[in-house]
Amino acid sequence: MALLHSGRILSGATGAFHPSLAAAALARASSLWAHVEMGPPDPILGVTEAYKRDTNSKKMNLGVSAYRDDNGRRPEVRGPECCKKFGQGIPVHGGLAEFCKASAELALSENSETISGTDALRVGANFTERFFKFSQDVFLPKPSWGNHIPIFRDAGMKLQCYRYYDPKTCGFDFTGTIEDVSKMPEQSVLLLHACAHNPTGVDPHPEQWKEIASVVKKKNLFSFFDMAYQGFASGDGNKDAWAVRHFIQQGINVCFCQSYDKNMGLYGKHVGAFKVVCKDADEAKRVESNRRLLIRPLYSNPLLNGSMWTQLVSNLKKEGLNPEQVERLIKEFSIYMTKDGRISVAGVTSNNVAYLVHAIHQVTK
Repeated sequence: MALLHSGRILSGATGAFHPSLAAAALARASSLWAHVEMGPPDPILGVTEAYKRDTNSKKMNLGVSAYRDDNGRRPEVRGPECCKKFGQGIPVHGGLAEFCKASAELALSENSETISGTDALRVGANFTERFFKFSQDVFLPKPSWGNHIPIFRDAGMKLQCYRYYDPKTCGFDFTGTIEDVSKMPEQSVLLLHACAHNPTGVDPHPEQWKEIASVVKKKNLFSFFDMAYQGFASGDGNKDAWAVRHFIQQGINVCFCQSYDKNMGLYGKHVGAFKVVCKDADEAKRVESNRRLLIRPLYSNPLLNGSMWTQLVSNLKKEGLNPEQVERLIKEFSIYMTKDGRISVAGVTSNNVAYLVHAIHQVTK
């Protein structure tokens, strides 16, 4: 099994995982995303991936438009220690490997081995609308978090609902849920709150989750879990993740969105993850390539650092670079930029500006 991850600051990642959750999950997951073809490489993100593989000590990344100081480092992020770690290094759409692994382990237990909330939901909704070929109907519990409606609606999904909360008992309407789920068209999308249902705070207990899973499996529904409060509902992260793990153990196709705004107090940091269960690492790569394409028009880039323009202009009378010259800069000088010669000045520092000017001079003379 493979897990596809995405978020905001961490911007998504593919990590292949082999959890010991049940072999049946592998076969079930393979039927959903086998038709997804590899997406075309992103002209900017591909630059960063190539830069990361380069071992040249003088290498420069002029493709990422993220603020960096004169030493080429991002400033330290204020806040909890985990946020400071997220703030270190160059942000890439592949995400932080340690974060991806930790997120999977948090959701699926420590048996997983590696081979923001709203943002993750929107990416998940867009991905489902585009690539879930069986149905565009998404069934939301009644009531549900208010933002679920515009998120799925704006992604182009058709909104439906099912009974969940019983106002007479102020409790979970188990009978209503089972009846409504049983009547859903096969291969519809079913939104489920993994724990701490928003806005009621009412959750099924494990035996009820088992019956819901049984009906979901019989109807061959695609389970879309919103996992925004893991550890915050009961105080036990494993207990709060029980439903998601059980569904996967039963061989049910699932995706889930994690948010760390509430349970880790990271409001304003936009730290979260979107994960899709795939058949294997190859399928995950194809799914991930298309997930990246969805994220590009949704996220804005950090502010550019304009402090290097004066030095750059004084050292070089700027001329446009053609694709052949860009290719030489990459191969001969380990200076990475997009093929059209576009550069991010945030990657230019007082320590490397002379090297950049020299390299450009060599490929343009």
